[in-house]
Amino acid sequence: MKKHAFLIIVHHELDVLDRLIKSLDDERNDLYIHFDKKILAVPTIKTNYSKLIVLTDEHRVDVSWGDVSMIQAELNLFKISSQQDSYAYYHLISGVDMPLKKMDLFHNFFLENQGKEFVGFYQGNLEEQFDLKVRKYHLFPTSFRHSSNLLSFTKRLIRYLFIKLQYLVKFKRNKAIDFKKGTQWVSISDDLIKFIIKQEKQLLSTYKYTFCSDEIFIQTIVWNSSFRERIYNQYDEGRGSLRAIQWIDNVIHDWQSKDIPMLMNSEYVFARKFNSRDLDIVDNILNQLKN
Repeated sequence: MKKHAFLIIVHHELDVLDRLIKSLDDERNDLYIHFDKKILAVPTIKTNYSKLIVLTDEHRVDVSWGDVSMIQAELNLFKISSQQDSYAYYHLISGVDMPLKKMDLFHNFFLENQGKEFVGFYQGNLEEQFDLKVRKYHLFPTSFRHSSNLLSFTKRLIRYLFIKLQYLVKFKRNKAIDFKKGTQWVSISDDLIKFIIKQEKQLLSTYKYTFCSDEIFIQTIVWNSSFRERIYNQYDEGRGSLRAIQWIDNVIHDWQSKDIPMLMNSEYVFARKFNSRDLDIVDNILNQLKN
């Protein structure tokens, strides 16, 4: 039986990451971790059963929210893991996620659904979003997060004026692409991973100077290729990706202890997100998975 690769993107919350690693530590799983380059002291992590690969500084990316650097980090994980082995599935998750199924159930589910692509697609008309996010040039793309200093304000003002100018002259880039959107967290096959990697140069060019394209590029690839026929569920973003994500007013909210029964009895295989301020819920999930 082929092993599974878990590709973990870590920015912070190392206490949650510790529980996540313990929950995945199984001889059928190989774990790959990308620590954001802003993390200066990479923690020492050990596993008992899983092979663990921490990306070296050469392959670590200084990820900026909304920028193409997130895509680069994902591509680095895709490349390094697929070079190590040909896995049954590659699960892209963050360091603040947790699995919701015991490993026997987890592996059986994916064996029964082998060949399906677990990619979530947002429902609704997104043309205005695509027009803004990926059909316009966004200057200073590593500075989308707001800051109160003068330099940040100046960058935001210049970016805003330049986007307004593009609307004024009716400028559009990437006009020939039929874009789709959904959560960036996916579980995909070896075939799809290799298909994505082959397009790395084109992808980085297409999505440079765009906004939040990490939620767009995989969905767009799948939708505009033969992999579209392998989508597990294209009509429900959560079910399609197998991720339980709590969106409230366009913001992801942390799960709470009261949510545990619902999460553990749901059809989802991952939940995000959790934080170190409430480790009781994470420990509760870990205990249920291991007992």
